[in-house]
Parts: sequence; structure tokens; C-alpha cells
Amino acid sequence: MEYVTLNNGVKMPMLGYGVYQTPPAITEECVYNALKTGYRSIDTAQAYGNEQGVGDGIKKSGIPRREIFITTKVWITNAGYEKATASIDQSLKKLQTDYVDLLLIHQPFGDYYGTYRAMEQAYKSGKVRAIGVSNFYPDRFIDIEHFAEIKPAVNQIETHVFWQQKEAKKYLQPRGCHIMSWGPFAEGRNDYFNNAVLKNIGTKYNKTAAQVALRFLLQSGVILIPKTTHTERMKENFEIFDFELTKEEMERIEALDTGKSLFFSHHDPQTVEWFMSIL
Repeated sequence: MEYVTLNNGVKMPMLGYGVYQTPPAITEECVYNALKTGYRSIDTAQAYGNEQGVGDGIKKSGIPRREIFITTKVWITNAGYEKATASIDQSLKKLQTDYVDLLLIHQPFGDYYGTYRAMEQAYKSGKVRAIGVSNFYPDRFIDIEHFAEIKPAVNQIETHVFWQQKEAKKYLQPRGCHIMSWGPFAEGRNDYFNNAVLKNIGTKYNKTAAQVALRFLLQSGVILIPKTTHTERMKENFEIFDFELTKEEMERIEALDTGKSLFFSHHDPQTVEWFMSIL
């Protein structure tokens, strides 16, 4: 396993297991299988509705809590200092732990300034080892980073070979913030797993297109949390540390970047209206 050192000295695994859209009924078993496969970082969120399953899976594994890195996120319905504070305690209870290793604001909507203050307080009280944001484009990231007492350590954003977040890196890296990818496979869009460049490079290393894509992101310094409910896929996604892409291969994959989302834009008024409808 490779690790990244966050801006406060906390070490985080570069590869973790994500449980987005994992049904609560099977989350415990999925997390258990991931941990048995070798993963030591688990990413969940209040909005996923499966924090309890994550906690159960960790408990079932028998692996000491200190060896597992847990990330969760505060949802927009819990935005604001008081609601966020209460929700953090609720997440800890569901996860069956006294602390989480990384806590993020899930979306840049609602009173996320109040949410961030609650997260800073949780950090100071030892309930959180590191804090950050998710889905914050450079403009909003710079805003909150400028006013934050405890600087964001991570920004979890859509990142894959078709949107490599080159522009975001220009603003995040100088500020000591690491990119954490959601959707590293773009949910298979753009015929992801049959991409000729990825498959061609994979042939050389006896790797799949998915493994090549993950390796590319890893070598680009991106933290990964690929999601799957299949144990064989968990193992496949984990087997990306035994080969290294050449400079020429990295450049070929860099050329796949379209510079835009394959899902939606947080700058789009209709997208913002949808998020506001949740509130």
C-alpha cells in the first residue's frame, strides 16, 4: 500500500474502498470482504445511508480500529453549525467509533460555513483526525480555504481519465490539499472499460483497462476509492501496485482528458436547484 501525508501530518492510504450506492443490507459483508482483501481505508457518507453497515463490517473483521482509515461526509440537510455538530455525533455512533479519520462537507450548498466550523470544533476535540471538502470547484474551494482556521486536507471530486482535474490541481496543490477521486471509473461512461488506449497499455502489463486507469490516477497523486460489491473486483482493483506506467504511457492517457464532467456541473443552475429541492 502507498500512503499520502495530509497537510496536518496524518497518513492516509492512497487506495481505499468506497460504498457509494452500496445497499445498506449488504454493506457489512462488502466492507468485511474489502478489509479481508487488504483495504484499510473505507469511504462512506451520511447520505449513503450505510454508515451502520460500515461500522458493522469493521467490527466483524476483527481488525484493530487504529489500522483502518474511515472517511465520512456531512450531508446538506445537516448543514449549519448546530445540525452538523449533532450529525457528526450520530455518524460516530453508527460507525461505532470514537473518531473518524477524515470528515468532509459533502456538497458546497446550504450553510457550509457553519458546517465547516462544526468540523473544526470536532477536529479540536479529537472526534476527527483531518477535515476537508467534497465537490468544491476551485472558486468555492479558494473561498472556504481562505477563511478556514484549519485548512482543508482533501477535496473529493469527480476525477477519472476523461476528467483529470488539471485546472483544480493548479489551485489545490499549492494550498496543500489532495484530490480524492469519486467515480474513478466514471460509472463506465464513454465506454470506459473498452477504451483502446487503456486496453492497449494493459496488454503490456497483463492488466485490465480498469487497473491501468487506477494506476494512472495513483501515479498522478490522486487518492482512490473505487466501489464494487464483487469480491473478485475488489481484488482486481487492489492489484495496481506491482507495475508502473512509463512517462510515454502517462502522456497517452493524459491526452484522454476532456476537461469536463461526465455527470453534471455544480455551476449549472438546474443542478443547484435540484440540490436546493432536497433542503
